[in-house]
Amino acid sequence: MVFDSSYTVPKMIRDVVKKWPEYTAQFRRLPNGEFESITYKEMFQYALDFGAALISIGVKRSQNIAIIADNRPEWQHASIGIMSIGAVDVPRGCDASLIDLEKILALTECEIVIVENYAQANKIASLKDKLPKVKTLISFDKIEKPEVLESIKNAGFELLDFTELRNAGQAWRNHNPGAVEAELEKGKSEDLATLIFTSGTTGTPKGVMLIHQNFLAQLDELCERIFGNPGERALSVLPIWHVFEREVEYIMMIQGLSIVYSKPIGSILLADFKKMNPSILPAVPRVFEAIYDGILKKMRKTGGIVYKMFNFFTKVAIIHKRMQRKMFNKNPCFTSYHGFWWSLLFIIPWLLMWPLYGLGNLLVFRKIKDMLGNNFRGGVAGGGALPPNIDEFFWAIGIKLVEGFGMTETAPVVCVRPFACPIFGTIGSPIRGVQVRIADHDGFVLGRGKEGELQIKGLTVMKGYYKNPEKTAEAFTSDGWLHTGDLAIMTIHNELKIRGRIKDTIVLRGGENLEPLPIEMKLSESRYIKSSVIVGQDKRFISALILPDEEEIQNYASTNGLFYENYEELLKTSEIKKLFETEIGELINPKNGFKLFERVNRFAFLSKPFEVGVELSAKQEIMRYRIAEIYKDKIEELYKDE
Repeated sequence: MVFDSSYTVPKMIRDVVKKWPEYTAQFRRLPNGEFESITYKEMFQYALDFGAALISIGVKRSQNIAIIADNRPEWQHASIGIMSIGAVDVPRGCDASLIDLEKILALTECEIVIVENYAQANKIASLKDKLPKVKTLISFDKIEKPEVLESIKNAGFELLDFTELRNAGQAWRNHNPGAVEAELEKGKSEDLATLIFTSGTTGTPKGVMLIHQNFLAQLDELCERIFGNPGERALSVLPIWHVFEREVEYIMMIQGLSIVYSKPIGSILLADFKKMNPSILPAVPRVFEAIYDGILKKMRKTGGIVYKMFNFFTKVAIIHKRMQRKMFNKNPCFTSYHGFWWSLLFIIPWLLMWPLYGLGNLLVFRKIKDMLGNNFRGGVAGGGALPPNIDEFFWAIGIKLVEGFGMTETAPVVCVRPFACPIFGTIGSPIRGVQVRIADHDGFVLGRGKEGELQIKGLTVMKGYYKNPEKTAEAFTSDGWLHTGDLAIMTIHNELKIRGRIKDTIVLRGGENLEPLPIEMKLSESRYIKSSVIVGQDKRFISALILPDEEEIQNYASTNGLFYENYEELLKTSEIKKLFETEIGELINPKNGFKLFERVNRFAFLSKPFEVGVELSAKQEIMRYRIAEIYKDKIEELYKDE
């Protein structure tokens, strides 16, 4: 697929509509839980109608228009409509804080803000004194609450209903035939498409300027690696304002797939799997962790022979697949392959275990797969590191789960393991049009098998940070490569393995450097640990803030006859402390590849689950700077006598 300099995202969607006008593009969830379909033809016409409406109220090319909303079909209608007339969308989710909204809307000088509902409209109205440029609010949901209407009126904003405005745009098109299409034709691949502000895991969000070419340059090869057939369905659970979900939806559209808007909530997600029978699920690793945890909890709750069979056949499957990866060179290799010798060593035990694996698939794994429908091709994990135990479990039971890597600054995909031929434990090789290199802290380029910073160059790389030339300059090397801030290592066949974040690196007082992420991912293998954060910068040793799994802790207490008044008191008991000391010691030790200075010496419990916008970014990554602020007292307590 070749894109010329005049190609844009709306033109790509126009071409998709020509191929599959009557195929379902989107499924909208109705209040009764059923789904309503929207065809590609309808979706595109809605978008052009909205673009026409914007022209009719005076919107010009290159004008910034904010969208403060979560996943729903109208989001794409609005975004495509905005881009069709050469304007620029500035998206954010409903969980955006007032501080973030103030900074983003003031910097981008948006005069028009599209909001999801009355709650978001109320947020913007409360910032009226700090947002003098805002004049108009357009709401996806009809706002009828008198107090909100009064608040908007007092702010001096004009309030428009999205559906009514879109219908007015349709009438405008009837009186001005071809006008919106003419604006669409003016678009160029180097035109600014969107301003996406980073989720801020390390501080103040920066506005990433992405042009149409950044999105389009990825689609050719991504359709080969994450392939689907026209008419198949994909579940959408990620925040649509985030660049990962946005590009994923373009991948689905260009292949004629249907996007089903679901939610990353276990009960809803699994119900939608059954009802909608999707072929693909793109999601952050935490979603796949939740599915994995749900399976384990269901097996433990069932208990008896079923639970014993599950454990036995899972162990068999893991061992069988490990041998298979060795034999067929499906593991990352940093020197040279020895598949022939591994085949000689493993061929007999591998063949002997095959009937057992087949029996496990028949009795156990097939039932797990049935939970995901009968058309599921695979999951795509991105937006964070996929824990090795999650990767291995799904690989072992025969459910494809591939990991990718990207950044907002690269729109976002750099690498992704292909469905057809994945290499375990890697993020795959760079897609076409993207160059990567590994460099040390002095800027010297390193060879394969050497750990250093991953740097990127190519058609997917951003134009820069909006109105921030200093940060833009800092983001690139002197010879034009984008700093990722990620530590990586490259295999002999160009697959990449991410080892952590440079800024996350903890330096102990003795000068030892360690990456917290591998330790945290290993700790998450414990059934009793829901999440953890490693701390210890400039200290003699590292410690952990641990969020226990409340259900598992209470089950443990019940099984072992522990009496307690409430959950907080239970966590303070010596029995629970001893349980976690044992769990941590068995997971983080030299036998599992950890160095002595990576041993977790102390830990403190957290009783409140992490929340998006508080401890977690929109893509559910831990915001370490926030953790350091919020739990400052607990961290100081861990080191009070150090």
